[in-house]
Amino acid sequence: MTANSYRELFIEIFNSIDFNKIIDHPNILIAANFWDEERYCAAKKCYRFMREIDDLIDNHKANRRVIAEEERTGFVANVNEWLRTIPVRDDCNPESDGLMNTIRKFRIPLWPLESFAKSMIYDINNDGFPDLKTFLEYAQGASVAPASIFVHLSGLTAQDGQYIEPAFNVREAASPCAIFSYLVHIIRDFQKDQFNNLNYFADDLIFKNGLTRMDLNNIAKGGPVTPGFRNMIREYYLLAGEYIEKTGDIIKRIRPLMGPRYQLSLEIIFDLYLMVYQRIDIEKGSFTSYELNPTPEETRSRVYETIMKFRI
Repeated sequence: MTANSYRELFIEIFNSIDFNKIIDHPNILIAANFWDEERYCAAKKCYRFMREIDDLIDNHKANRRVIAEEERTGFVANVNEWLRTIPVRDDCNPESDGLMNTIRKFRIPLWPLESFAKSMIYDINNDGFPDLKTFLEYAQGASVAPASIFVHLSGLTAQDGQYIEPAFNVREAASPCAIFSYLVHIIRDFQKDQFNNLNYFADDLIFKNGLTRMDLNNIAKGGPVTPGFRNMIREYYLLAGEYIEKTGDIIKRIRPLMGPRYQLSLEIIFDLYLMVYQRIDIEKGSFTSYELNPTPEETRSRVYETIMKFRI
């Protein structure tokens, strides 16, 4: 295909996306829309599988804040059972061949699922993070693992009817953008998380800035945004900024090893999180969900801009 043919294809796909209906994992699903249908369905299957256990734990915490000691064994057993489960219900797979066939066909490594499960077990046994180091370790499962599946599917090459694994280290390639997006994610979703009894800010940074968890909850409910809270957000904002350049370098390095559809998908997902990052106003912001979440139309415009500046 010529560059113009790809541009026409991308615009056609873009026009087919209903941005108002993409709610869960919107950036991932928007970016994966530009893949071929088979890989797109593989991504949906993997993320739906991961979402099942994540929602189970988060919904419980939303109702009760913490998981009681006597309930933890059961939840850990649920996670382990989840790893052994091969789901058969899938809109993208009319033959209902289950997750394992998708893993085999697309040569998806098992470590992302295992790493993700480890982070879910951390959620079961803990209420938050004592320090930033613990949070970043947790992010290896909660963010880098699902991002690695996205990057893996992006980096596959097809040959003689079979898929060949990416010609680069997937975990290394996925890590910078995953950490960047996760740091942006917790700032963006601060208010929503607080309403759901979830806190992703490290206790040592909360304490360092003269705050308590109750202060965070009060701010989320409309209380005054204190200088200490702004300072804490600034630390996360600056840390996220360090990963922007690293992400750009990684994309430049692995880009030549991918087809145009997959090159574009990486740039879209990075650009969408960059859009949220650029909305964060440390000095004057109120850090509400309304302020930090782009509207469907703003997201649509950003994706269009990314397509128009994309070069093969």
